[in-house]
Amino acid sequence: MDEHDPYRRPDESPMSPGSPMSPESPVPLRPPEPTATAAPSPCDAVAAAIGNASLLGIGYLLLGHRRLAAVAVLGTVMLLNLAASTAATWCELLLLLWWAAGVAHGWFLTRRREHVVRRVQRYGALVVTVAVVLTAVLLRLGAHGIENRVDEAREAGDCEEAVAAQSEVRSGHRVVGATLVEPGDAVVETCRRLERAASTLYDAGQVGDIEELERGFGVLARVLTEPGHERTVQTTLDTFLDTLPAEDACDTAETAGWLRDREPTRDVLDRSADAATRTEPAALAGCGDALMGEEKWKEARAHYQRLLDAYPDEPLTGKARSGVKKAGLAIELDEVRTLIGATYSAGSGYCDKPAKYSAAPPHRKGTNRALFLGDTDYTGKLPADWRTDDPVEAALVVCADAAKNGAAVESCSYKNNKFKHFPHRVTFHKVKVPLKVYELRTGKRVDPRSVQIGGKSCPAVLRYEYYGTYDYGPGDQFVSTTKSGIRDAFRPVVTR
Repeated sequence: MDEHDPYRRPDESPMSPGSPMSPESPVPLRPPEPTATAAPSPCDAVAAAIGNASLLGIGYLLLGHRRLAAVAVLGTVMLLNLAASTAATWCELLLLLWWAAGVAHGWFLTRRREHVVRRVQRYGALVVTVAVVLTAVLLRLGAHGIENRVDEAREAGDCEEAVAAQSEVRSGHRVVGATLVEPGDAVVETCRRLERAASTLYDAGQVGDIEELERGFGVLARVLTEPGHERTVQTTLDTFLDTLPAEDACDTAETAGWLRDREPTRDVLDRSADAATRTEPAALAGCGDALMGEEKWKEARAHYQRLLDAYPDEPLTGKARSGVKKAGLAIELDEVRTLIGATYSAGSGYCDKPAKYSAAPPHRKGTNRALFLGDTDYTGKLPADWRTDDPVEAALVVCADAAKNGAAVESCSYKNNKFKHFPHRVTFHKVKVPLKVYELRTGKRVDPRSVQIGGKSCPAVLRYEYYGTYDYGPGDQFVSTTKSGIRDAFRPVVTR
């Protein structure tokens, strides 16, 4: 017999008396029969189903399946997070299926176990499940109430109230009611865009920034394409329009002009045209006055003319007509003064390109004061009451060129004391002054084209300068003029 017999006691020898294989033992010993597997413990199927209805795997814990409980909790957390992040209906349906599957699976696991009623487990599971479900229901009802308030505020055009209502949304609302609160987030984002657009429009309207006005209206137009936001856009637009007119009339005129000329879009944005009609006439008149004060005549006239063209029936048109006339006269006077300042001869400045000043004194009968330009050798000796340096007081502009020989008066012979063998015969001429005479009121040229000044001729001694070796004589000479002679010559110029 093998000494390693597994049925031998340690203190027995293989052949010792009483051993299984001893000759004294007629029947060998048998190994013991295996014991039967323990039957599953009884459970409460209702408690398990109710526990799993909590989505926390409590039913699995009651059945002793800890791993399944952990999987249930993990799955619930993942599905809730997915529902909160995507705010999609299919996620909520998937969560509902997960809930039903948990309840069914908890019941299914009890099919081969003895069912008993365990009231403590039932009550405990019911309390937890009711607490979870009640919390979810209350949070969802709260989310629904918040979104109702958001919708009401949006429909009323009250973005401030909509944002305030949406700010009450908490993480719990998003977990159990993401599909309810997600539209409110979109409303808040749209309201933020409108708030930025309102700020842009306000700043642009105060300074007449057309580019920023276009950008702000572009935002409003895009928001209008989103359903349900017509009233919020209208409120934003009305808030901006109520800030008009701006402090500066010219800035208001720029803004109102753009609003008036804006291409109609057949929507709520066309309300801006009414604001233009309300504010632009006074703004154009006020801006014209301000520009007149700054001596910006052309810009002022343009604003007055815009008022007349766009609003011919406005009460301010009388003021605008007066402004156009006043600005036009100022432009004419400014141009005349510029030309006069550029005149240095009878062929330059005003004398070359005459301009009118409609408010100049008329060229009437009697003596007319004149601006004398060009060569002033003779005109500078005229009486002071004939001359003026201010075009506002002048009826005429007289441009005098350099004097020339006029009509011959007398010829006389002279002897040169140094070169006695060279007698000279000198012809004396009147002083002829070529003129360009303009009526300042019309800018048109009038007569005379020249004047001739008489005087004494053939003086006893004629002094002159000569250069070189030979003396060829003084040549023709002007008569000797006097102030009275100059005055008599120019009298027809200033007298009508």
